[in-house]
Amino acid sequence: MLDGNDPPFWRTKTLEQMGREEWEALCDGCGRCCLVKLEDEDTAEIYLTRLSCGMLDVRTCRCKDYPNRFLKMPDCLEIDIARARELSWLPKTCAYRIVGEGGDLPWWHPLVSGTPETVHQAGISVRSFAMSERRVKQENYWKYIIPDLPEEAERARPAAE
Repeated sequence: MLDGNDPPFWRTKTLEQMGREEWEALCDGCGRCCLVKLEDEDTAEIYLTRLSCGMLDVRTCRCKDYPNRFLKMPDCLEIDIARARELSWLPKTCAYRIVGEGGDLPWWHPLVSGTPETVHQAGISVRSFAMSERRVKQENYWKYIIPDLPEEAERARPAAE
């Protein structure tokens, strides 16, 4: 949470200048990058589904075993600086994308609000619609394709208290 003294690291550093702890803190915990994606073999177009990686706890939008995710899920993709800059499916609300493009974090980001709950309250997280891929046969994944995720909340302001 902002305390009003020195500017926060995401305003003074590029993605390349951030340490590992800062990089990890930049993740807002929305779970959007953990959604199963399907690629059209003919067009290479990527489609998001409402299915999440089997390692994602949909209630908290956090990995069930983050330190061992690559061992347990070989297709898990680490979001590093290069990928943050090149992956077209990263949402506009992704802090890596926002900061990488020179923007500031929105009000609902936990580093700004001081609580991980605001990402859910703003409707940014997948908590309200995702379900584990483990509940669906792979040949049926296409039935769970969703249109683009809403981005409106990135500009929305919190309700007056």
